[in-house]
Amino acid sequence: MHDAARPVPHEPHRDPVAILMDCDTGIDDALALLYLCSQPHVELVAVTSTPGNVDADHVAANNLALLQLCGRGDVPVAIGARSPLEIPLVTTPETHGPQGIGYAELPLARRAPEPCDAVEIWIEAARARPGELTALVTAPLTNFALALRAEPRLPELLGGVVIMGGAYFYQGNTTPTAEWNTHVDPHAAAEVFAAFAGQPEERLPTVCALETTERIEMHPEHLAALAEVAGCSEPELVLPEQPEGLRSRASNRLVRQVSDMLRFYFEFHRHYDQGYVAHVHDYFAASVAAGTARYAARTATVHVETHAPRLMGTTVADYRGLWDEPANARIVSENHPDEAFAELVSSLGSLAHRVD
Repeated sequence: MHDAARPVPHEPHRDPVAILMDCDTGIDDALALLYLCSQPHVELVAVTSTPGNVDADHVAANNLALLQLCGRGDVPVAIGARSPLEIPLVTTPETHGPQGIGYAELPLARRAPEPCDAVEIWIEAARARPGELTALVTAPLTNFALALRAEPRLPELLGGVVIMGGAYFYQGNTTPTAEWNTHVDPHAAAEVFAAFAGQPEERLPTVCALETTERIEMHPEHLAALAEVAGCSEPELVLPEQPEGLRSRASNRLVRQVSDMLRFYFEFHRHYDQGYVAHVHDYFAASVAAGTARYAARTATVHVETHAPRLMGTTVADYRGLWDEPANARIVSENHPDEAFAELVSSLGSLAHRVD
């Protein structure tokens, strides 16, 4: 049986880390990508694009434009799957806007996605650098599942895996029991967790689920602090009493884009009676992958429901070994929002100042 009473603590560090990121960009994915670009100890090996918040072409366009904004045109961007494994794609323009980035209007990137498939990039990179790469997935797990089909040794080849997805002992944000990423492609999620069953504990995916990512709740004052660190000439005020859709006039171009993304996200959360806030789920997962977050995680066996219509994408965690099945995940059980936002404001503000 698993040791249900033993959350394992993890302290922040800035040891060099090489990350393969797969995302469905998405406002909080965008913030996660910008954050990784702000970290000198992080090597972004590639950014691959999965359909989810928007279709795969929009995801790739957003990734290319964000990397260009940060002066990171050297990072390969590739498209993989264009739909979930077995069910139709559902996107979420009401949450992230029709382009996936809220009110922001990013300049078109000067380059196109790589001609090769995202799965090829993952497999070639993992084979070339066994044990060195951390996979960060802030999207439905479609590309990861396809990569595991093509190279079943990925759990041994990767140095680490961080996944944003699922909800355990917590209300879903898409159905009463299911989180968005897992609901979009539950079959892929089931395949990924099955592939890690029985791996040593240090190789199990670290899962950032809703019960901890919704604690990373961004407020307008965080955005104001970011603009101040970036050296903006005027305070950046995004306030609930302002007209919806108001665009930023910040003197810093990266702050303008982030502000226009987040205003849309604040408004979305308010429309759904959650307050004028933004749950930046994927930033937290990125900080876990980068090693900059303090958190604790518990080992569990995860089941993803793929048959019952009303429960599709529901994730269940057996922390006690009651199923008598090997563990396949480490689920984050504790995090520290104040520390997370101090880190984000400092690091992203410094990046904004550097690239303006």
